[in-house]
Formats: sequence, C-alpha cells, structure tokens
Amino acid sequence: MSVRYTYGGDEFIFAEISESMSLAAFFKGMAITRALRERAVPGVSEICPANASYQIRYDPEQVAPEAMLAILRELEAAIDLDNLTLDTRIIEVPVLYNDPWTHETLMRFRERHQDPASTDLEYAARINGYAGIDEFIAAHSGAPWFVSMVGFVAGLPFMFQMVERERQLEVPKYLRPRTDTPKHTVGHGGCFACIYSVRGAGGYQMFGVTPAPIFEPAQRQAHLRDSMVFFRPGDIVKFKPITRAEYDTAVAEVEAGAFQLRIRPVSFSLSEFLAAPSQYNARLLETLHVA
Repeated sequence: MSVRYTYGGDEFIFAEISESMSLAAFFKGMAITRALRERAVPGVSEICPANASYQIRYDPEQVAPEAMLAILRELEAAIDLDNLTLDTRIIEVPVLYNDPWTHETLMRFRERHQDPASTDLEYAARINGYAGIDEFIAAHSGAPWFVSMVGFVAGLPFMFQMVERERQLEVPKYLRPRTDTPKHTVGHGGCFACIYSVRGAGGYQMFGVTPAPIFEPAQRQAHLRDSMVFFRPGDIVKFKPITRAEYDTAVAEVEAGAFQLRIRPVSFSLSEFLAAPSQYNARLLETLHVA
C-alpha cells in the first residue's frame, strides 16, 4: 500500500493512502499523521486526517516542499501495520431508530429517493438482503464503527463499520440532496455512517436520531467539557437501540445539563482484529460494561 503524494499549491501536500476505504488504509493514515504531530515539524500548521488519505498545510519559508515530502516518506516507511496499536476510546451512542422526526422528513423528500414507495430503513434493509428493518437495525447496531474523519459541518463524524468486507452495510445517498435533516440524525451513505451534528441539508439515508449532543458550543454536557466537538478520528462507536421513553428521558437530561455518555478507554490492535474480527469485537464491546 504505497502512498501517493500531490502538492497543492505552495502550502499543501495531499497524501492518498488508497483509492478505496479499508481499516488498513485508515490506520496507516492515522499512524502517519500522529507521528507527524509528535515530530512537531516547524512550519506545519494543519494536519487533517481523512478516510483513506490526509492533507497537511505547511509554511514553505520554514520547511522546503522537498524536505516536507521527505519527512512524510520517512514517517510512512516507519509504519509497521502488523504491530500497530491505537490507544483510543469506545463510546456507546443511544439511537432511537425509526423515529417520528426523520420519518416525517424522509416522507417530505420521497421524490428525491431511489424508492419513493418505501422508507429509508425499508430500502436499506431490502438492498442489503435483510428480511425487515428489525434485522437491519440489529446488523447496524451489532458491530462497532470507527470514526474515520470529522468534518463537512462542525462535529459531524464519518464512521466505518468494523466487519468483514462482505458484511459491510452499503446504501447509496439520495438521488438529490434534501434541504432538511433533523439535528442528531443517524445517517448512512455508501459504506459510511454519520451523525448530523446540526440541522441542515443532507443526502444520507436516515435511520434514526440520537439524544446525545456531539457539537455544543456552550459545553454544558460532561462529555463536551474538554471540547465543543466531541468525536475524534480513531474513536470507536457502538450504537445502542433505545425506546421512545428512554429517548425522552435522555432529552430531559440533556436539557438539564446532566446527560452522560458511556465512554471507556481501549487499546485497539489492527492485526488482532483482522485475524478474527467477530471475536475481537466481542472482547472490545465487553469493555463498555467494565466499571
């Protein structure tokens, strides 16, 4: 997996790890960008990891373009994916699937959808080979997801499911984007899940909503005290289906500034995961219930 580097004007270098998304490509990009951050190269002002690529911004008066590229190649050569571990956190995110707010929204935009006669969940279940939405929800919430990048709008995480390629849930985006998406919608486009941090336009299929704030400038919730943007690349997410009553209780806690997310520290090994994904995920999810 050789990285392809491209200069972007005088101040940017774009590095393409792979043309297709994979955990190996994501982890290689994460490892390089973390190593670059630790190196603290004078002149490097921005490091932006993405799904299977990354981009940096640097001052050519402090570090010449050729020298900057040489540093990136050096960091790339030092990456050992077979022995790569990532100290990160696993987060349980409650989701009210098939909720009334995304349902009302998707019904307003059926003419922009591939299948106007069914809901987003029904369509996603059918094209992924599931008998109904309950089975699809079980598949969507049954395995963890990696946060591969954060962006598009403030605080919005893109997530890649940690399962074998043949088990990946894939659903195309709407034929034309909507002009409205409820805040905290759990969406899906291609092989990526996301959570819409704010209300606005969007084209991902809508599966449900979470009561958990993930972008909060006031930083009232405990999990947002360190940063108004909650998610970070490398976070691991486990969706937890909840009932309407549980959702309403959580919303009341949010309004009172007393909402709590279940978050645990974990160390992730790429090689151990790739050797036995289902077994590794089971051990990983057990850490959520450790006090």
